[in-house]
Amino acid sequence: MPNPDLPIMIVDDAKFSGAVIGRTLKAAGFKDIRTASSAQQALAMLESRPVNVLIADWLMPEMDGLELAGQVRQVDEATNHFTYIMLLTAKEGDQALGQAFDQGVDDFINKSVMNQQLLPRIYAADRLSSLHNRLLQENQLLVESNQRFKKHSLVDPLTGMGNGHFAIERLDATIKHAQSRQGAACVMIINVDNYKELIQQQGKNIMREIIVGTARRLRQLVRPLDVVARLSNEQFAIVTHQTDIMQANAVTYRRIYDALNVKALKTSKGFVNIKASMCMSAADQETGFPAADKMLAITQQQIPSARETGRLMVIRWRSAKKSD
Repeated sequence: MPNPDLPIMIVDDAKFSGAVIGRTLKAAGFKDIRTASSAQQALAMLESRPVNVLIADWLMPEMDGLELAGQVRQVDEATNHFTYIMLLTAKEGDQALGQAFDQGVDDFINKSVMNQQLLPRIYAADRLSSLHNRLLQENQLLVESNQRFKKHSLVDPLTGMGNGHFAIERLDATIKHAQSRQGAACVMIINVDNYKELIQQQGKNIMREIIVGTARRLRQLVRPLDVVARLSNEQFAIVTHQTDIMQANAVTYRRIYDALNVKALKTSKGFVNIKASMCMSAADQETGFPAADKMLAITQQQIPSARETGRLMVIRWRSAKKSD
């Protein structure tokens, strides 16, 4: 049984031929049939609404059927759609067949047998185009689902710790905790400054070991309720709450700085030293509390200055001046 809603387009500069094909299709039960008198008109019509099956004459002025097929494939690519392209021709031989298929044509019918072959070929085109477009739609749904998952995921796949989204969530919770129970919300950014140099020297696999080792070391260095997250390839964050903002100072966190910059990391190819820059921001009731994402972003922006000075920088939020 034909699918009456199958969208079909007939492209033929010879109006009589197009009309004959249209009548044959309508008589078979197909209802969604559009006709274009040129390739350019067909392309304009496809831009407004795609079809599943396109029937075109091979020989047309200005743009022939093969050129049209190439253009339709570009439209398909841009719209994530598949159009089954069928050419009508009087050409014979394998060479013509190969030329058509190389250009992206799916089938062609010799005009001498069109009356006998048109409908069976259309039925086959319906099945194939419907299957192809269903697969394209399902794949698109999977891509969108994966993108949503990545957007809302809170886990860094390499280290297993939280990612940037997780860091912002925990910093926001820490800010709210400090607002209601006093104390200071703090976020520290740790940047592996020689990341690119190490990946060139050691390769990707050893670099993965280095990043995992850095993550483990940070986890061991902080308090149980502190949060460690990986923000990007070379950047980590520590989110912590202090009972007094004065505890957020270079002396308190010097041990983390030294543990990263002085003590080498063990890898399967031996010990490797990293160079890390660190910057911390702290806020309490007196300084005022910023939004979590803003606090994180501003702290990240101070990493170049921390790298230049070669020491841990601590920023009091409101004044944004170095206190240590």
